[in-house]
Amino acid sequence: MTNIILCGGSGTRLWPISRENMPKQFLKMFENRSLYQLTLLRNRPFSDKTIVVSNAAQYFLAQDQTQELHLNRCHPYFVVEAIGRNTAAAIAFGAFLAEEDILFVTPSDHLIKADHNYAKMIKYGLEAAKKGSLVTFGIIPIKPETGYGYIQVSKDEATVLDVKSFKEKPDLQTAKNYLQANSDPKSTSMFLWNSGMFMFKASLYLEELQRHAPEIYEKSKAAFENVQKDDFIRLKSDNMIDIPDISVDYAVMEKSSNIKVVKSVIEWNDIGSFDSLDEVFEKDEDQNTKQKNLISYNSHNNFIFGRYKTIALNEVNDLIIVDTPSALLIGKKGSSQKVREIVKKLKEKNPELVRYGRTVYKPWGKFTNLHEDKRFKVKTLVVRPGKRLSLQKHLHRSEHWIVVKGTALVQIDDKEFLLRSNESIYIPIGAKHRLSNPGKVALEIVEVQVGEYLDEDDIIRYADDYGRIEKSKVDNG
Repeated sequence: MTNIILCGGSGTRLWPISRENMPKQFLKMFENRSLYQLTLLRNRPFSDKTIVVSNAAQYFLAQDQTQELHLNRCHPYFVVEAIGRNTAAAIAFGAFLAEEDILFVTPSDHLIKADHNYAKMIKYGLEAAKKGSLVTFGIIPIKPETGYGYIQVSKDEATVLDVKSFKEKPDLQTAKNYLQANSDPKSTSMFLWNSGMFMFKASLYLEELQRHAPEIYEKSKAAFENVQKDDFIRLKSDNMIDIPDISVDYAVMEKSSNIKVVKSVIEWNDIGSFDSLDEVFEKDEDQNTKQKNLISYNSHNNFIFGRYKTIALNEVNDLIIVDTPSALLIGKKGSSQKVREIVKKLKEKNPELVRYGRTVYKPWGKFTNLHEDKRFKVKTLVVRPGKRLSLQKHLHRSEHWIVVKGTALVQIDDKEFLLRSNESIYIPIGAKHRLSNPGKVALEIVEVQVGEYLDEDDIIRYADDYGRIEKSKVDNG
């Protein structure tokens, strides 16, 4: 069996802790591991191979977090999409690679307990997939939930059932009606949460995709046949742009007559909102999120996420409070699904706050913005061992680099300089320059930029290890 891990989501409902540059699947919120890493580890015992489908911006994050796990076997193969075109196409790319194998398709951003119930779920799914069905997995609901889609089945004691219909994310009253039907002995229908996990033969999925969504099939196949092959597959933007942006549910699952659902009794949370995250984090005696930096007076049932300053609550209840260095979110519990509406407004007013937090992650490491004024900006840079920034120049700013830790190899025009801790160097406006880490430990730099214009698009690249020269609007480093 091949595990297809879908890894391209942006996690906007968890803004501001989740940004496009560091979405929720890569946040290390669970004993210093990310949801992506937990997904890899959870499915490893059941899979002969793993294929990770990611977008170009997140490929290096996924690759780095994979390497941190030191997997001895089942190291994933990456399919990198220049442009995300939703799950129908993403699964097709995995199916083209896997050929005749059975695929176990899983999102990378769900929190699931890998216990005997999870193993039983996979066993039932595998049996149904081998018999020639498209299999989905339905979770028995424990509450009315408006953030999930639902699957309607006949009320039956069996574990593997025929699907009557798929239901869109409901309003609260409809969700309550679904839950009532499940407990009503007179009701002939049962409603399960749609988990977003699937299992089927790769060839069968492609056949069904060709039948029900031929345009997605043909254009995905054309894009796959024109891939750039290296240690991973890179799909080109010119080929990706024409693929319809449609989910696997709409393209195949809701149209096929060959669908089975495994009724699953597992501990599952899609971490799709702060309300769902609140279910996971430990609580104090007042049912507030347990945090060292929280001071509370007569305040109850609040979700608090903040690591950077003391948070004091004074006689408030049922709030969501999320504090980050660059943004603060305050809302009501029960309404966190609507954070996406805030994100829509931000994309119009200040899109950089959607893309980045204070720390920006790069293929070579990361940088953190510490302070900015009209004519200067202060950052810290962390360059991983053996990595280097692009060869570049700036037209409007000079830079001062101070080595805090490690060894820096600095190229300025045609000269090279080796700097160690507590040594510094000046890069004039217009000078071609490059920063490299030739050492075996992370290189830490303090950077001070001085100039009339300090935005990140003041950069001209001449050489780059990560294929970013052709971008019309580029990022720092």
